[in-house]
Amino acid sequence: MTTKKTGILLANLGSPTAPTTRAVRRFLKDFLWDPRVVNLPRPLWWLILHGFVLPFRPKRSAKAYSKVWHEKGSPLTYLTKELTEKVADRFSDQGVLTTHVMRYGEPSIASQLRALKLAGVTDVIVLPLYPQYSSTTTASIYDDLVKELNQWRHLPSMHFISDYHQNSHYIAAVAQSIEQAWAEHGRNELLIMSFHGLPEQLTKWGDPYFHQCHKTAALIAEKLGLTEKQWMIVFQSRFGKAEWLKPYCVDTLEKLPGQGIKTVDVVCPGFAVDCLETLEEIAMENKSIFIEAGGSDYRYIPCLNDADAHVDALVNLLEQKI
Repeated sequence: MTTKKTGILLANLGSPTAPTTRAVRRFLKDFLWDPRVVNLPRPLWWLILHGFVLPFRPKRSAKAYSKVWHEKGSPLTYLTKELTEKVADRFSDQGVLTTHVMRYGEPSIASQLRALKLAGVTDVIVLPLYPQYSSTTTASIYDDLVKELNQWRHLPSMHFISDYHQNSHYIAAVAQSIEQAWAEHGRNELLIMSFHGLPEQLTKWGDPYFHQCHKTAALIAEKLGLTEKQWMIVFQSRFGKAEWLKPYCVDTLEKLPGQGIKTVDVVCPGFAVDCLETLEEIAMENKSIFIEAGGSDYRYIPCLNDADAHVDALVNLLEQKI
């Protein structure tokens, strides 16, 4: 009789290995070729990717990465690792093996699945660190899992947590982080909750991401006791010429000062840990846009990262599957 042994994979997007054009190009080539990320026909997208994107975007992105790069490496990479280590500590006395994986880059999903297999793991729990489900992120992790497991003769029992967008512990953790920021720095006129954008077409095809973002934001606002005029939701990181989820973050920040809103707090509840999109785009670039438009105060509230309340929320999710 086989003894049950559990392994946990905390999965995130991944990051370049260095803030250099070469490393970023390698990362973007892998990331942007994923059909879950870009839905265009492969021959057409190959021409666009290699003819117009990869020759130019890596250099610009490398400059952005260099602004937030830490001695520990990419923020997304080391913060995911630190969060995973804290979650692992909570399960160590149960003999549960916990590690992190990256959809693009290292450590890969395939390599860590094989490591768990060698360690005798019989039950695998996979938690993508995306609170809101999207076919571009969560489903891509599932694809990579299946790609590896399709080669196995003996499959482990598998639990895949597809989202936790309205989990009460997660909502409470985000609300608590906002309240702490307000206690330390004061509260501005408007709380902006910014989520990563997606093409509008995906929602029409049945992707629940847009609706889950709105649910998350509403629950956080409710937890904080905010009125409708005290908060709003926006979508950031638009790429390409297609229509993306609205309202756009940049457009909103440019308009608010003219509408009498001069001070804002910005939080990103769709990101488990800080990364390029939060630290460089939101905290730096978008702050400049708001101030140049006439705003007087713009404060970015960091992601949950390895905060105890975040660890508690993830452990609560995982314990239900063990």
